Amino acid sequence: MRQYINQLKDNDTINEIYFVTEKQLRPNKNGIFYIQMTISDRTGSVSVRVWNASEELFQSFATGDFVRLEGATQRYQGSIQIIGKTVKRAPQHEVNFEDFRKNAQIDQQKLRHRLIEVLQEVTNPTLRNLLDCFLIDEVFMEKFSRLPAGVRLHHAYAGGLLEHTVTMLEVTKKITPLYPMLNADLLMTGVFLHDIGKTVELTGMNEFTYSDEGQILGHPTIAVEILHEKIRETEKLTAEPFDPEIAMILKHMMISHHGAHENGSAKLPMTLEAIALHYIDSLDSKLTEFEKYMFEDPNAGSHWTNYIPIIDRKLYKGKRKN
Repeated sequence: MRQYINQLKDNDTINEIYFVTEKQLRPNKNGIFYIQMTISDRTGSVSVRVWNASEELFQSFATGDFVRLEGATQRYQGSIQIIGKTVKRAPQHEVNFEDFRKNAQIDQQKLRHRLIEVLQEVTNPTLRNLLDCFLIDEVFMEKFSRLPAGVRLHHAYAGGLLEHTVTMLEVTKKITPLYPMLNADLLMTGVFLHDIGKTVELTGMNEFTYSDEGQILGHPTIAVEILHEKIRETEKLTAEPFDPEIAMILKHMMISHHGAHENGSAKLPMTLEAIALHYIDSLDSKLTEFEKYMFEDPNAGSHWTNYIPIIDRKLYKGKRKN
């Protein structure tokens, strides 16, 4: 029987295949190297330490590889971690990819249909022409529909980017009648565009990792480059110049949607639509991320999750079922 991550308990013996999400070679206080890594399967992720590691071992597998890990679990600061004894790249024929497909029940075709349906409600001719250039691009749309919104946090599964975007569009449709000061067409377009850079930032088929370009530039910068290309296509198709103010505002929404400099935002949101985009994005991503922490929590017998260092708190599950 497979040892899924969300089923691991203290003092379990581990001999299983997992996916390497990230890894680092670090020295301890005595200068002896160890490997700090994060592994995952479709139920969650967990931290691993391999003590007395060599550079040769570290280079023997890569982020994005499937590895067979042997070791044991222990509880550290309220959370389960694994102390690895051996780790080596797993042969492809030993990997059951179904053990790593997260949220496979997503109906990508249905979501894609809804995406097109909602975007067709945009009435501004300039924005509609731009959106059409994206929607008829099958290569772009295939990636946009298949990729996750992230590797580790929110919507980190195939189709997650599409689901995240459609949910944000649905929220936008609900709130714009309540806030008539918002330009609904501009906000709808910004919601669709804000994460398009992830079609380049993320890569993979069965499991996903960050591309070199994604790690160096980040998806907001890449998104602006993609927008430049599509604006040129729109101008060719319409034989008309694209409104420079609309282009500027869209670019601003893309580079400011993380909201704060410490969150990777190149600029703070400076328009009503950019502010709305940031909070809609944050609402959907945070609720999905926190739900993930609850679902993947190995502390099944408690109303509380284990302490989660990345958010500096426990979460109250109450009588929710894992």
